[in-house]
Amino acid sequence: MTEASHLKTIEKIATDVVAQHAVSVDKNAEFPTQSMAALAEAGLLGLVSATSVGGMGLGMRAAADVVERLARECGSTAMVTAMHYAAVQVIEQHGPEDVRKQIAAGKHLTTLAFSELGSRSQFWAPVSVAVADGKSVKLTARKSWVTSAHAAQSYVWSSKPLAAAEASTIWLVPADTKGLRVTERFDGMGLCGNDSAPITAEDARIDAKNMLGSDGAGFKLMLEVVLPWFNLLNAACSLGLMEAATARTALHATATGFEHSGSRVADLPTVRAYLARMRVKTDAVRGLLLDTLDALEKGRPDAVLRVLEIKAFAGETATEVTDLGMRVAGGAAFRKEVGVERVFRDARAASVMAPTTDVLYDFIGKAVCNLPLF
Repeated sequence: MTEASHLKTIEKIATDVVAQHAVSVDKNAEFPTQSMAALAEAGLLGLVSATSVGGMGLGMRAAADVVERLARECGSTAMVTAMHYAAVQVIEQHGPEDVRKQIAAGKHLTTLAFSELGSRSQFWAPVSVAVADGKSVKLTARKSWVTSAHAAQSYVWSSKPLAAAEASTIWLVPADTKGLRVTERFDGMGLCGNDSAPITAEDARIDAKNMLGSDGAGFKLMLEVVLPWFNLLNAACSLGLMEAATARTALHATATGFEHSGSRVADLPTVRAYLARMRVKTDAVRGLLLDTLDALEKGRPDAVLRVLEIKAFAGETATEVTDLGMRVAGGAAFRKEVGVERVFRDARAASVMAPTTDVLYDFIGKAVCNLPLF
């Protein structure tokens, strides 16, 4: 599949499938089963899998395109896909070939399982334990939030190392591993269908061969592989939500009028000024996202800084843009059918997903001051 054809494919799926189920996914807090099935059938779950295992072999730029387009219709579907792509990167580098082939064929959904109750949003410092037991490893953990917790076939899982002195080790944990328990269903303000839930591991036994990378190499994998992919795709999700808010708010403003004066809401200069601010802020995020992609693809010296900036900027700006959408649409925005209220809620998630906006600002400040991040 070429770059152009993947754009055509995602456009059709977003329009014909995702948009049709987005309201029910949000209203009923149900996993976007039909949308994910459509992505799988079209080969888009294998978008970033290597061609050698049957994937499309495309990169971060294509993944950002897909996530952004999904987010314009359904934030939950976009986030599930973003977490899948981020996890796939680790599996592509260190995972077994059979799982890689299943992912490429659209038969295996994966996700990240990093955040823990003990270390909260500081995902780089797991407190969960892995203990060697012959050819097996026993995992004990309390993961606080795992996207696609019930729906995924595997989790890219962090723990303390078996023996190494470093911070963490990464594992590929099958979802049907005995001793794993998804403790509840998601009941939150936004991204209602992303199936994010806590997972408890109580002496969950996996094969020692399921280690992804070497013992103690988890911190390096988190920073060099997962963080760039997660931050950029999270920002792409925020960008899609901003595009949706801007388009729906403009539609409301141009389609709604004042019968007594014969004018439209969009005829008010204040309303047009708010819409202009929404457009400018959205375009600013797109500009930084594209520059971040450029920095990563070219290996620019500022690539790490851009990776830190893009999630913080996109998440915070998405809250501002959706705030403006609610303000322009007024009382009508509180009604579900306008479509602004849903993206308003979904946009709030980015600022609290680890690394949180506040943590990222601290990292950025350290980078500006030439201080070590950790």
